[in-house]
This record gives sequence, structure tokens and C-alpha cells, in this order.
Amino acid sequence: MAFADADGVRIYYEVHGEGPAVVLIHGSGGHHAAWWQQTPSLRQSYSVVTLDLRGFGNSDSDLDEFDSLEFPGDVVAVLDDAGIERAALVGQSIGASAALKVAVAHPDRVTGVVLAHSIGGIAHDELAALVKSDRARAEALPVLDRLMSKGFQTERPEMTFLFAQMGTFNAAKMADLRNLAAGGPTLEDVVAAGVPICFLAGEDDAVLSPATVRRAHELLPGSRLDVVPGAPHSMYWEAPALFNSALSRFLEHIYLARGVT
Repeated sequence: MAFADADGVRIYYEVHGEGPAVVLIHGSGGHHAAWWQQTPSLRQSYSVVTLDLRGFGNSDSDLDEFDSLEFPGDVVAVLDDAGIERAALVGQSIGASAALKVAVAHPDRVTGVVLAHSIGGIAHDELAALVKSDRARAEALPVLDRLMSKGFQTERPEMTFLFAQMGTFNAAKMADLRNLAAGGPTLEDVVAAGVPICFLAGEDDAVLSPATVRRAHELLPGSRLDVVPGAPHSMYWEAPALFNSALSRFLEHIYLARGVT
């Protein structure tokens, strides 16, 4: 357990295991502990870093505002404090935008990026229209129905309750976050960075349709795509075995492509 300094803001993080580095960046309802079903498996092969973005979990929350444009700096501050020269970044939902921005701004620090249930905020008119359409449909649903399947909510009420409780540890809420759709890189920026990009999508994601993610993959040369059958937006929570398996495949690809074993 440690704290990094991101321009005067304390960012909490943990490091588990040994090996090539993997940084897990949570979504809007999460924090470092959201990855409890991923870390025990990943730490057998990787040095796993979990963190709390500003306003989340144990990181500084006594701020006038929570600007998502500051999130990439939180990630870089953790890399610096932990002495990690390069890492694969895994971003879930809004965490994916921070991951992609770090990769574009600091390609020498990033071995690859996994964009889970997100297109990483790529600035592109067609993709923006698709994301907007997906979001409009999602907002017609109750919040939990956007994030997990009805079947899981019925069959696993204790896990559903715990999922909802996770967000109560965060000062920053979705409505509080500024600039979520701002400052995203263009397709050309991502290509120029030369960092391997992997899209991980759920077939039943009610927030971001697999069709939208597939289109982003088609537009981004050299990217990889895995659409997991029957998986919801919070696949990492509801179907961790499926998420972990897909994530392991991506990480193996990323590190083999970089000549790291």
C-alpha cells in the first residue's frame, strides 16, 4: 500500500505479485478493490498494480472538482512512484479513457492497452455518434440493469448488493466527473503512438454495444477485438472467469509482441 503524488494530489495504489507490470484502472463505480476477482489470478504471472483515481477509494477526495482530464496524470504518478518503467494498462469503462490517453502521451511507458467495455474516448465523429446512441438507450434503464444482467441480479443478490456498495466508498460520482468525453486522441494519434490496442467487449453490454466496439476495431489498424458471448458491461464482476481469460490472452499478446516473457 502506498500513495503517489500527482501534482499535490495523493493517489492510492497497491502492487501485488512479480513479473511484467499490469495496471488495472477502475470505472466510475469502482476503486482498487473492485479487481478482487482479477488480482489473485494475474499476480501469479504479473506485477499487478491497482489504484484509486482521484475522488475514488483511498485517494484524495477533498477537491473542488473531479476532472477526468487529470486521471492520466494519476496513472503516470503511480508508475513513477512504484518505479515502473513500462506497463500494460487495463481500463474498465471510464478508466479506459485514462489508459488510452497515457498510451498516446507516453508511448515509451506503455506496452499495450486493453480497453474493456469502452472505445477509450477516441475522437471520431462516427464513433461519437454511435456512443451517443448507445448511451441514450442505456439511460432509459435502471442503473443496475445497465451494468449487469437481470439473471445475475436475481441469482446472486449478495454479489449484486456488494457491487452497489462498492460505489459508496467514492466521493466522486458519475454526475460529478467533468470532461468525460473531452480530450480524447484521434485514430491517427493512437496509430502514431504505436502501442498495441485490444478491445474487450461484452455481447450483452447495455452501455456500449458490441457493434460500436467492433466499428472502433475496424477503424483502428492493427487492433485486436474479443467480444465475449453473454457478457454484460460489468463482466469483470459478473463473469470474472470469462473476463480473466480474455484479459490473459490480450496480455500474452501484448508482452509477446514486445518480446517480454
